[in-house]
Amino acid sequence: MTRNAEKTLLSAVLFAFVLLSTTYSLIVPPFEASDELWHYPMVKYIADNWSLPIQNPANVGPWRQEGSQAPLYYILGALTTSWIDTSDMPQVRHLNPHVDNGIATPDGNVNLVVHQPERESLPWTGTILAIHVVRFLSVLMAAAGVYLTYRIVCTVLPERPVLALGATAIHAFTPMVVFIGGSVNNDNLVVPVSSLALLMLLRLLRRQDLPLRRALGRYALLGLVLGLAALTKASSLALTILTAIVVTVRALRRRFRSVENRNVAGWKEFIAGGLATLLPLLAVAGWWYLRNLRLYGDLSGLNAFIEILGKRDVPASLSQLWRERYSFMAGYWGNFGGLNVPMSAWVYRVLNSIAVAAGLGLIAGLIRAQVRNTRIQRSERNTDDDYVQIWVPGFVLCILWALGVLLPWIQWARVTWSSQGRLVFAALPVWSMLLALGLGAWIPLHWRRWIVGAFTLFLLGLSVAAPFTWIRPAYEQPEPLNEAQIEAIPHRTRVDFDNTMRLLGHDLETNTTKPGSQVAVTLYWEALAPTEEDYVVFVHLLDEHELVVAQRDTLPGLGLLSTTHLEPGFRWADRYVLPLPLTAYAPNEAQIEVGLFSAVTGQRLSALDNEGQPIGDNVRFGQVDIQPHRSAPPNPVSINFGDRMLLTGYDLSERAVQPGTTMTLTLRWHALRPMEKNYTVSAQLIDEDQRKAAQRDSPPLEGRAPTTTWSPDQTIVDNIPLTISQDAAAGPYNMRIAVYAHEDGGISHLPVTPPGGQMQASHVKLTQVRVNP
Repeated sequence: MTRNAEKTLLSAVLFAFVLLSTTYSLIVPPFEASDELWHYPMVKYIADNWSLPIQNPANVGPWRQEGSQAPLYYILGALTTSWIDTSDMPQVRHLNPHVDNGIATPDGNVNLVVHQPERESLPWTGTILAIHVVRFLSVLMAAAGVYLTYRIVCTVLPERPVLALGATAIHAFTPMVVFIGGSVNNDNLVVPVSSLALLMLLRLLRRQDLPLRRALGRYALLGLVLGLAALTKASSLALTILTAIVVTVRALRRRFRSVENRNVAGWKEFIAGGLATLLPLLAVAGWWYLRNLRLYGDLSGLNAFIEILGKRDVPASLSQLWRERYSFMAGYWGNFGGLNVPMSAWVYRVLNSIAVAAGLGLIAGLIRAQVRNTRIQRSERNTDDDYVQIWVPGFVLCILWALGVLLPWIQWARVTWSSQGRLVFAALPVWSMLLALGLGAWIPLHWRRWIVGAFTLFLLGLSVAAPFTWIRPAYEQPEPLNEAQIEAIPHRTRVDFDNTMRLLGHDLETNTTKPGSQVAVTLYWEALAPTEEDYVVFVHLLDEHELVVAQRDTLPGLGLLSTTHLEPGFRWADRYVLPLPLTAYAPNEAQIEVGLFSAVTGQRLSALDNEGQPIGDNVRFGQVDIQPHRSAPPNPVSINFGDRMLLTGYDLSERAVQPGTTMTLTLRWHALRPMEKNYTVSAQLIDEDQRKAAQRDSPPLEGRAPTTTWSPDQTIVDNIPLTISQDAAAGPYNMRIAVYAHEDGGISHLPVTPPGGQMQASHVKLTQVRVNP
């Protein structure tokens, strides 16, 4: 490939990235990009106050945990938008209180805020204008990161410009990269500044003959860039360790190259180089870390971040993180919105298969090179193998940088729910290079450009399709119903809710279901008058004991509409999908319950029937039979407790009880392995306000079957009596099961491992029990 062709292709990749990312910035509604809901309020706070917020878990502010992030990105955003009047942010940032954040649901409710098209359309003003200005600034930052990937890969693969272009295109066209590039997110700055620092380290490592005086100038510039990176995001801090390695390697090289005063030459580079990088780093970013230490007692300030963000109920083990690999990879390839607008499932299967093939190809190529005893930069080169063209020290440094991003992420993800691949984007140049190298390892040299090119074109196709195929449809408001559609409603109903909304009719799609399945119902609505506050639609699957088996709480339009600005006479249909938990009690009979309640107070609106007569605060209809999966054991489940014991079924003697009476809970256990500890089973009846109606903690069979005596595959049926407290308040209570052992003066829970890569918990909810007055 000629140099001109290389430049043309690089320019084309950069242009396509800017065009795509700008398209995303225009199509994705404000606040609907990953964490933009909290990133932008940080920009606004700085622009309004020219100071940084002090984190307070009791009063988190609209920026929430992002107030603990290093501030450079937000300062730059504030500088570019401080001239804009953004006092309308509370109206524009109209939160959806029941959004399914981080969860892809079959019926919607994915929008983080309620949008008003008239506010968000051109010409932009106020907060909408400011968001788009910062988004375009992010596009430019992200484009710089794409270019630096090319420079980095060219340095590591100096004679493989095609692979360098391929890695650059993989970076540029990964859908999640494009999506984040068009959003308000500090990843857009940490990628280019970290990549620039990595490039400078690679060049310092390569220039062995650089005089010390010139090297010191480069060290000082490197320190400046390191300071900018440290002032952008904590994921860049591993660069300081890489810098120490490079300074040490250069000092050792100078020591061995010097003819005289070898020790002096080496120590001079080590001390002078270290100081030349450290001092600018401290000058740029030191104040931020000292501020964290003064305010929060922690240099990083991540203790305040975690306190606001929240911890996992159970710290994740490596095996648990492995179970979350699908959500991690989806967050790397492209899971849009609040990680709740995914691409089609087949897309992830293809992309993950390609990633696995690239990983295996990378390993195979490195082994092949080792077997052939190839040497980098030798005089006789085997042009049939890309791996002899790798500059090994630079490649090792890149791998160390990738590990420096990945390993802290693993530690972070063990504590918080952070299984999203976007959090390792700081090392995007390395991940993209490894993908290009691994894919090219499987086929002969002259075909490698084609397979890498085919993959980049596939990514490009996905990035072009995503805004129109998955993103924009997720935020389209419901279409108004015409008269013919109103007449076609299967079951006409006229119920008014406090002159706010009218239920015109319903369509229940099934009358039988099973635990772990779902019930779908379409409701037909008419807006009567706007309100001063948001009202939420609740759709319950309510059983014979007035216990909620499944529910859906959303704003009208499945989150897309607000009663505060509904136009009277607007009629629409919402299809609600109610997922039944795997532990739902069966057999059981249930019906649909529908109503509205205040998003602020929780107070339900009263309902009036077709004759204008009050009928309470809800309307009920239909019948749904909840059938068990099989006849024995009752209520079969499969709940894993710490890979030691499996709860395979449960039963209750009764589901509606009186204070002072005793009920029996039957648990059916299956031993998975021999156990070295005697575990205690805790059964609790506890309501949403954490008030207990009953609790019993005991070893299985009241101590007659300690878990240390269990054999693998043994079945234990444990009947647990639960006496309801005399002062238990009337209402529904959750039946919770936990398993723990006494350990070092405390207790240690066996984690509950749910299917599908969800977070582990310290307990499981089986079903509900009602305490009657």
